[in-house]
Amino acid sequence: MANTGSTVTDDVAGKAVNKRYECLVGVRTKAVQRKGAWYWAHLEPVLIRNPETNLPKSVKLRCALCNTSFSASNPSRTASEHLKSGTCPNFSSALRPISAVPPLQLPPFPSPSSHKHRKLSSQHTQHLVLSGGKEDLGALAMLEDSVKKLKSPKASPGPALSKGQVDSAFELLADWFFESCGSVSFSSLSHPKFRAFLNQLGLPALSWHEFLGARLDSRFEEAKMESEARIREAMFFQVAFDGWKSRNCGHDEDNCVKFMVNLPNRMTVFQKAVCTGNAVASNYAEEIMWESVTGVCGSFVHRCVGIVADKAKALKNLEIQNQWMVNLSCQLQGFISLIKDFVKELPLFKVVINNCLSIAHVFNSKSQVRNSFHKFQAEDIGLPELITAPARCDNSKNFGFVSAMLEDILRCSRVLHLVVLGESYKEICEADPVAREVAEIIQDVGFWNELEAVHSLVKLIRGMTEEIQTERPLVGQCLPLWEELKAKVKDWCAKFRVAEGPVEKIIEKRFKKNYHPAWSAAFILDPQYLTKDSNGKYVPPFKCLTYEQERDVDRLITRLVSREEAHTALMELMRWRSEGLEPLYAQAVQVKQRDPVTGKMKIANPQASILVWETCLKEFKSLGKVAVRLLFLHATSCRLKCNWSLMRCVCVQGNSTAGVERAQKMVFLAAHAKLKRQDFLSEEEKDAELFAKVRGEDDMLTEVFTDTSSM
Repeated sequence: MANTGSTVTDDVAGKAVNKRYECLVGVRTKAVQRKGAWYWAHLEPVLIRNPETNLPKSVKLRCALCNTSFSASNPSRTASEHLKSGTCPNFSSALRPISAVPPLQLPPFPSPSSHKHRKLSSQHTQHLVLSGGKEDLGALAMLEDSVKKLKSPKASPGPALSKGQVDSAFELLADWFFESCGSVSFSSLSHPKFRAFLNQLGLPALSWHEFLGARLDSRFEEAKMESEARIREAMFFQVAFDGWKSRNCGHDEDNCVKFMVNLPNRMTVFQKAVCTGNAVASNYAEEIMWESVTGVCGSFVHRCVGIVADKAKALKNLEIQNQWMVNLSCQLQGFISLIKDFVKELPLFKVVINNCLSIAHVFNSKSQVRNSFHKFQAEDIGLPELITAPARCDNSKNFGFVSAMLEDILRCSRVLHLVVLGESYKEICEADPVAREVAEIIQDVGFWNELEAVHSLVKLIRGMTEEIQTERPLVGQCLPLWEELKAKVKDWCAKFRVAEGPVEKIIEKRFKKNYHPAWSAAFILDPQYLTKDSNGKYVPPFKCLTYEQERDVDRLITRLVSREEAHTALMELMRWRSEGLEPLYAQAVQVKQRDPVTGKMKIANPQASILVWETCLKEFKSLGKVAVRLLFLHATSCRLKCNWSLMRCVCVQGNSTAGVERAQKMVFLAAHAKLKRQDFLSEEEKDAELFAKVRGEDDMLTEVFTDTSSM
């Protein structure tokens, strides 16, 4: 029986290898017909067979120039490292990419007043000795044409490039367009200035047809094969869904749900993006999630050990139906929802927001007040023209605008005081009771203290959400994360003299909504949280759990193993609780180093926790299987920020199936490239950082010049 099972496994693996080989051959065939990447002319797919069974064993890429063989997982990287880098001894130097060509040294355009111009004109005059006859008209025309060219010179095209250089240039240009994914429009390829730029470099004009055909298909096939290869190599994985709910505290996003696969080595592979409506029913979300899981796993659904998403109800149903799965609600969404909870349930927030709305209404809607506001505002640089004001219907849903309003009013506090003290405002107050009420609010010290308190709490929680987005915590970090939040909020209550009871109640309510037993189990099983006891042993921190959380650990572990292993797993858990880990290994796992970007201390090797279970704790056979599956699970679905406008535009406008397919491929290529580079910022965030840097440099220059002038 064992031999039969092995044969079936080999047969399935062989079919997968053969399919991969056929895909590569298909891509190369198109490329040879000038419908794909240039390097396929030099790389040939080779099918390696098992000499004993004659079944396909692996696929290699062979260089046709030097007969060297390479892995077929990433043909574009092979081309870059072997061909472009000059490693291949037989690769022609004429096929260098355009990036390797030295820049063109163009002479400066002559001006009519230049010495060179005068000399050239003198040469023409000396050569053309005019006698006044008809034969001199042609010479006069030549002279006039020469002078016109000097007065209005045109850019001459660059030197002719070889076909290989042109192809390499267009390959790089195509990569940039694909990875920009909507940030750079394809219509800009037809812009006359861009065409002139290509002409200056010696490149022919091109259209969007050049990129949205064979090039796109070839790139997509390569990226898809690379992603599928990474997923096949993983024993298990987690599927992440991002975009069911808005991330921006009330601002509508693009309603684009992104499907990704988290691997045990902390790498993420992009799967697809799907446009949805504003509100998606839980049963529909559940259906899409499960289809995505089976699309990745095929019939081997046990390889997907969990889901993380921002659609909680659908997650719970799928976990009940598939007992081996751990389905987690996104922690980022949980913290954002906590801000909305405070807006809805904490009286302090309601009072401050209503007072701010009244101020914004009077200062934005009454022209006389607005004029006074602008008059004083001119003295302060950077203040808003109008105070941001959301609709009053539901401040929790519009909290992005509410937060902006709070910040605007804090920034304008001096100007607001000056306006209400002016004579023109006092005249308005005589006839308008609302204006009088607003003046009283602005002159009340208590209002400003409460506003600062609300703004401070929002800033505190938002700071933690930014850390969550950057750090992308794992499931074992959830309990410490919420404990950190509770401690910070307790300090906030003491600082602003706010009663702790109502605040703690709101946090506890949100904690219970987000809580999953896997938080407690992963916290206990993660060696980085082991604590040193009185005997010098490093043991799991059970004392940090409540009685109910301890029971959650037992229940989850028995659910994730087979019935036959349940008793063994619990016995191993008891042994883990009493013995823990040898001090040498525990200390090695818990080594921290300072992050050069944030300056915070972080675990030096994030993979060490899983590595310890796979090597030092092999005797915990049943418990170890649960540990390695739990400890790699991500606690947030947010990982990637792309420009999804292309996908949204194609879906909204009801384009053809072919158009939607092309957009899907472009989105896939852009997301694949960002994940490969570990680039998680959006283009907007990068631009904001750039302009902030430029502004900082400008401010520094201003200070220097000011200091110099004062001397």
